[in-house]
Amino acid sequence: MLINTAGGITGGDQIEWSASVEAAGHLVLTTQACERSYRSTGQTARIQTTLEVGKNAHLDWLPQETILFEASKLARGLNIHLAEGATLTAIEAVLLGREAMGEDARDAELSDNWRIYRCGRLIHAEATKLTGTAAERDANALLSGARAFASIVHITKTSDEAERIADRLRALIPPHSRTAISANGERVVLRAAAPSGIELRRTIVPILTALAATGTLPRLWHL
Repeated sequence: MLINTAGGITGGDQIEWSASVEAAGHLVLTTQACERSYRSTGQTARIQTTLEVGKNAHLDWLPQETILFEASKLARGLNIHLAEGATLTAIEAVLLGREAMGEDARDAELSDNWRIYRCGRLIHAEATKLTGTAAERDANALLSGARAFASIVHITKTSDEAERIADRLRALIPPHSRTAISANGERVVLRAAAPSGIELRRTIVPILTALAATGTLPRLWHL
């Protein structure tokens, strides 16, 4: 379990996380609670995570959601290095403001970059960027009013296995959910958006439970 003793981050803060899994091992990493990115007076808060997964090992990277507050600025990077035969389930989810407080953090800024490597070869890269503009939040091709979104990446050993997993996961998507799943090579990628954090969890929890090597989520996800 990862704990930020400050209770959140704000402009100018810097956090670095790192962990490794030995060959044939299994590690589950989660957070004590949702990370909070608070209002910044100018500088950008930064979180950098580096994870290494040994040969035939598995990593479940399952942090709880990150809450972006009004006028927050966050730059986040996730680098994962997989050895031969290693597998992975990883999620990053974002909540735009606190729904119970009537917040929607329309001016929050986020830069989120993922890089996943297999034996030194790049196999997955993605970038998410919010600059606090109305178009990003309202456009049909972008968030279209959603206040919560998530990306899940599952890395398998073979492309055939990825296809089978993607087919199984599609059956778990709730009706009318704004969720899509694709399989490409050894990767299964899911994108989900929802009007609230509760709705997002209703979508992603069954999927994460199916993907996690233990067949369940850490207890902290249910407190």
